[in-house]
Amino acid sequence: MGRLLILLLLCGLAACSNSEYITQSEADIKEDSLPGMMRVSATNAFVVLGTDAEQARPDERPSMRVTFSYDFSIGRHEVTCGEFNALMKPSVGLVLDCRSDDVPATNVTFYDAVLFANERSKSEGFDTAYTYYSMKFDGEGHCTNLEGFAYHPEFDAYRIPTEAEWVLAAGQKWNPQKAWTAENSGYRLHSVCGKSEAGDLCDMAGNALEWVNDWLGHYRDKTIENYVGAPDGGVIGQRVVKGGSYRNQAASITLYGRGDVYTVTSTRTDYVGFRLAFGHIPDPQWMGDDGNVSESRILGKAQASTIRAVTGTYKVKLALRNDVSGNLAFVDYSGGVLSVKEIEDTLEVFHPEISPNGVRVAFSTGYEGISGKSSLYVRDLNLVGTNLVKLDVENAAIPRWRVLENGDTVIVYVTDAGNNSDESAFKSTSTWQVRFANGAFGKPEKLFDGAYHGGISEDNSLAVSGARLLRVRVADSGSTVASKARDTVWYDGEQACNAAIAKDGSKRTLFLDFGGQAGRKFVGEEYGTHERLLVVDSTGKLVQSVAAPAGYSFDHTEWVPGRNQIVATLANVGGAHQKIVLVNLSDSSFTDLLEGTELWHPSMWAKPIVVPDADSDLDLDSAGVYLMENHELEQGRFRIKLEKFWKRLGTTKVFLSGSSRMEMGVHPDLYPEWEMLNFGVTGIDPARDHYFIKNYALNHSENLKAIAVSIDLDGWHCYEDHLALVLLGGPGYQYDSNHDFWKDSIPKGFVDAVENSFPASAEETNSFTDRGGLYPPSRGWGADAIEVLMDSVFSEKENACLDARMEDLMEIVDIASEKGIYVIGIIFPQAPQYKNTGSFGLYGLQRSVAPKKIARLDSLAKAKPYFVLMDENKMGNHDYTDEMAQNRDHLSYQGAIQMTSRLVSVLESLK
Repeated sequence: MGRLLILLLLCGLAACSNSEYITQSEADIKEDSLPGMMRVSATNAFVVLGTDAEQARPDERPSMRVTFSYDFSIGRHEVTCGEFNALMKPSVGLVLDCRSDDVPATNVTFYDAVLFANERSKSEGFDTAYTYYSMKFDGEGHCTNLEGFAYHPEFDAYRIPTEAEWVLAAGQKWNPQKAWTAENSGYRLHSVCGKSEAGDLCDMAGNALEWVNDWLGHYRDKTIENYVGAPDGGVIGQRVVKGGSYRNQAASITLYGRGDVYTVTSTRTDYVGFRLAFGHIPDPQWMGDDGNVSESRILGKAQASTIRAVTGTYKVKLALRNDVSGNLAFVDYSGGVLSVKEIEDTLEVFHPEISPNGVRVAFSTGYEGISGKSSLYVRDLNLVGTNLVKLDVENAAIPRWRVLENGDTVIVYVTDAGNNSDESAFKSTSTWQVRFANGAFGKPEKLFDGAYHGGISEDNSLAVSGARLLRVRVADSGSTVASKARDTVWYDGEQACNAAIAKDGSKRTLFLDFGGQAGRKFVGEEYGTHERLLVVDSTGKLVQSVAAPAGYSFDHTEWVPGRNQIVATLANVGGAHQKIVLVNLSDSSFTDLLEGTELWHPSMWAKPIVVPDADSDLDLDSAGVYLMENHELEQGRFRIKLEKFWKRLGTTKVFLSGSSRMEMGVHPDLYPEWEMLNFGVTGIDPARDHYFIKNYALNHSENLKAIAVSIDLDGWHCYEDHLALVLLGGPGYQYDSNHDFWKDSIPKGFVDAVENSFPASAEETNSFTDRGGLYPPSRGWGADAIEVLMDSVFSEKENACLDARMEDLMEIVDIASEKGIYVIGIIFPQAPQYKNTGSFGLYGLQRSVAPKKIARLDSLAKAKPYFVLMDENKMGNHDYTDEMAQNRDHLSYQGAIQMTSRLVSVLESLK
């Protein structure tokens, strides 16, 4: 329609139930010819995502304007249970157990929704918007992962709406007061369209929270056309959900909201569903966390489990040049979540090579086959690319790391990377090495004449180069290439390039050719330029060839250190370097790693494989495996904390357990002499916390003096089973249970197995100190955003659960007291503004009942000498100031300083 009618509707008008301004174009929405769909005239429209409100979450700020150059269709209502089962039962065998066919289909993963969209596309003769290699399902038939997953916005197909599409459609008649919310839903789903007028979109607010298509990314203060979200899910694979549910109060449901109480990944819960969209998106724009907008993206194609299957370890990193941006890009598979990162810089990056310890990357500004100026740099392989240093020489290109026999780490480089076909020009260049230690270069040392940028063998007897000719430098018997050697040409003098010497001691050389006679004779058939990967032995004899996949040719081939594997780019028939693959020379198999527009110069690092002792009985597929792919944040946190638990077993004196209030509210590093371990993890479930106290902490209590546990009176109900979620994280939990939690002895190699098992993301892991401490920022109690997320009047069931949880805590106290271990229960402070509500805290419990529960705990503390109660909330009358709060129910680091000091005072008072 193109009408830019800006709607500025203040709170209190019929179309607004919260204090936000709704800023967007008017867009016609009318019935579509596609069954159940509505057509949105979005061309030339705009919508504002996010908000500038200070109380909003960081990922909801600032506001960002999105424009549209296309129309699209969107489902009138959420996909119903009946619609879902009708398509999914015959296709993948998944049947939802719903109260009726007319309620929204919920308890579905994001990938369940993707498969449904694909099935509807196929059923109506359309292309599919989503592609993948393989599917993984849980025990109930829900899809938990699609390996090689990719969304194709260019296809006319059914799909999940983008966040921008959803907000544009929802904002036309936005009114959460006329929705199924906590005020009127009875805390259950209702049939779709029960609160909507005929011809309107249904249930955009309330009923079921809805998946949208976007990966969660941060907004920027800018305008983007045809925005489709972040290029990937970042370190934990976060998704966007919209619209609130029957569990939320109407006042809390906003157009800018894009999450839930807990971190949203691709998994399922009983109040999250979805609706469909239809139509292609022209010139889609992705925006990374760095704020850069691009029509291209780099897609990860292999999950961490696949990487482990082909390399033997999760500790793998891949660096490359994104030739579209010119930046260094990398993937850290050891983080468990597939996310491609780029280091933003003005430097050109060619031939990156990861250091032997996997921490740094060296690169040059010039590349093979091109003469001229080139500089050599080293930087840390992280998102910022810290500690950048430049080698102070006139010219240096194509760096290669080596570890010498004396243990020194050096970088070999050449003075020119140009064409080596002219011998006199080649001899005018030279090969050098420079020591690199403690983040700094040493003094460069010339090795020999000739630019042998293909590397030097571990025994210093062979050096290679391939920039038109396969030149080699062969050491005389008993000598080295740097002292006495001869220069020669292999491969019958035919054209060759991309030469690299193996890094496994075999002295094999990898290279590409141009369909030459020698190669065709060895292979036994004709082939085109770079269509064969060729390998010669230490004498120059051809020993192996691998053909590129049909329609592709090789480029930028490199060995994977210590393995019989090669990482390479694949170029299509048009010459675009679209893929990076891992080639296993043992069986000539391929593993797709990345897909993009122009991907150059890959370098893969993989940690050497640790071979267990021959007498070890450990099953390394289970021992210490506390996490698998596509996990929840909570599962990842327990993976992190359990590794710290096992590593610090001989020193921990105080075990801190409980919810995120404990996780954020006590900082063990403030008092290192007490050797505290903060084992608190997001999520409130005392059954979960008591499980780990009983089976882990108390079974290994030789040095344990005290256990501190968060007492979350507002959350000790029976709604959520966090323990079951955690124990589904990986087979290591059942393995521990089968071995009685190793209370008699910990087998040799077990802690190593934990360390080398599937990891949590590097960013998540690095956010904790060695003792499990965090540094949450101060954002205040959020006086303007106080909300009660559950009815403040607990039912008899919730009250019974709370009493039972208190009895469970006393069981822990009794077991601990037999071992002479104190239990300290902490009621953490929440926003003092809850004094003005009927609720004890964020998750309910009426204020009239709470004092009785606290008095019960106090009486138990008096009756049990090994139990101490720390009530730091005092019914909201506490002395934790606004600067000590991270949000309405968590302390910041400043608050943790006060809390930890008081905990230590209690510890010091105990016998």
